Amino acid sequence: MQLHTLRPAKGATHKEKRIGRGEASGKGGTSTKGNKGGQSRAGYKSKKAHEGGQMPIQRRIPKRGFTNINRVEYKVINLGQIDHYAEKYGITEFNLQNLYINGLISQTDSIKILGNGEIKGSFTFKVHAISEKANAAIVAAGGTVEIVK
Repeated sequence: MQLHTLRPAKGATHKEKRIGRGEASGKGGTSTKGNKGGQSRAGYKSKKAHEGGQMPIQRRIPKRGFTNINRVEYKVINLGQIDHYAEKYGITEFNLQNLYINGLISQTDSIKILGNGEIKGSFTFKVHAISEKANAAIVAAGGTVEIVK
């Protein structure tokens, strides 16, 4: 075997399909594009979600509900999780900075404390919102709560 005798394996290469080059190409006449119409012409482009005249899916399916643009999404922490986080991360003050440093929230999250579970230690909280039940339980355990904006 020498460099000048190298060839691709048999069947590895194919003849290029040359459309629009007359009858002799074997693809003559309509050049594999069917008959007349926009799709057989150069530069054809259909609109997104166009279904050929059939009622489009975004109009067939009924619309339900709405999105409230004033809704505030909170990252929720329950009282039952507080002791676990305090033990695992060594947190005594639950504020935005401590929770972010320990990877419990992202920088833009708003925090709300809910009253599901029990709290054993006394902790300081600086959060965006808190439920009445959670507030009562924290104060009863000797903790303090501050609402930040």
